[in-house]
Amino acid sequence: MPRSPPSPTSSASSFEDDEDDDDSVNARLSPCWDDHRALLNCHGYLLDTVEEVRQFYLSWGRIPDYFLRKHAGDRNDALCPDPGLRDNLFRGRACDGTRVVIKAVHSLSRELAVIRFLSTPPCRDDPRNHCIPVLDLIEAADISFVVMEQWSSQLIDDDGPCCLRLFLAAIRQCIEHIAFMHLHRIAHLDISLRNLLTDYKGNYAVIDYELSRRCGPDDQVMCIRDFRSTEIPPECEHGECLDPFKADIWALAIFIIRASKLAGYSIPQLVPLTTAMLATTPQDRPTTAQVITRYDEISSSIQDLEQLPAAHRTY
Repeated sequence: MPRSPPSPTSSASSFEDDEDDDDSVNARLSPCWDDHRALLNCHGYLLDTVEEVRQFYLSWGRIPDYFLRKHAGDRNDALCPDPGLRDNLFRGRACDGTRVVIKAVHSLSRELAVIRFLSTPPCRDDPRNHCIPVLDLIEAADISFVVMEQWSSQLIDDDGPCCLRLFLAAIRQCIEHIAFMHLHRIAHLDISLRNLLTDYKGNYAVIDYELSRRCGPDDQVMCIRDFRSTEIPPECEHGECLDPFKADIWALAIFIIRASKLAGYSIPQLVPLTTAMLATTPQDRPTTAQVITRYDEISSSIQDLEQLPAAHRTY
């Protein structure tokens, strides 16, 4: 069975040197997964093989042509990476059949330090923490493997649209997680639709802490040079981020707007909030604590929470 993730003290990675650490340990890895297959097997995790993926496609009725071309002549037990994932991610399963996604990160990376912090007590048990469930952290010299439950990036289930109540609850989980991170002086810095997953059981989780940074006390906000993110606030367009927490607020507003559009909702009550979050001057933007308070007030004031998106209503 998967073991509990190690304690924060079990690795050299930490938050202490965020401003001075070596960028090389924070670069995205492209590991040779075959080299680490035996290690992962020893810990009870099996990476997807050509035969397993072939059987998956057969269960859906058809094997795609691209799969047949790409893996023609491959052994059945050859590893089969998902072409939709980056090189540092690989799908597989635990010994009990649980589907997992395994991410390779440098053992001294900021990302591993953040994941370990969020995935160990007391943070792991805090209901405000919506980090993707981490089943295991496996370390091997300079490389570590983060074993995560496999959730879906398709926020709207094919079975049908979600009602407004469920939609607002989903967005709130994302806001609450970012507020939880900010409470611990961690900025996510890559808030986007692709970094929110669901288990289709009412639970939503935030992923991808590759760009995350931990800052010092309130009066020591970190300046980040060579800033990059999915959503770039106007003050960071020249590659410098003077306040990562306010950059998160801006990205969170864009996330709310894009999620509403994706789900088919127009929610005018949220416009004043997102407008404030998109203020040109970073200092004029609310904090995440203020955002979640205002969001709850707005949500409680909205009538007919069981309504469906306009495109799906019948009259």
